[in-house]
Amino acid sequence: MKHLATTLSLMLFFSILLSCQEIKKEGNIEVITAEEMQSILDLEGIQLVDVRTPEEFKEGFIANAQNIDYFSDTFDEDIERLDKSKPVIVYCKSGGRSAKCADKLLEAGFVKVYDLEGGISKWKHKGLSIKTFE
Repeated sequence: MKHLATTLSLMLFFSILLSCQEIKKEGNIEVITAEEMQSILDLEGIQLVDVRTPEEFKEGFIANAQNIDYFSDTFDEDIERLDKSKPVIVYCKSGGRSAKCADKLLEAGFVKVYDLEGGISKWKHKGLSIKTFE
């Protein structure tokens, strides 16, 4: 009887685990590495959004990124100006804000959202270039 209870508990656990993964896939948010992002940026119509503060953005950003501050009072209105039918890549300093932003973009009806794993910190750690205001 104890063996049966353990088996049923494990089956329930794996069922829940698999259903959570399925929700993530259906959510259409894909966490990508810096290398994957480089390939995706070459595709036409990609929107690149840096969700850090303007002060952080001025310290350095990935080429062609637009800055939409996650903490701004106008954040929700600002993301509505993006094209929902085109893929969006979001990044922040280390991945926390961009994950929250990715969820908001999905809720707002965006078709495909990419989230840069580890943010710009990991991007720089990989030796990839950043731009600054000159």
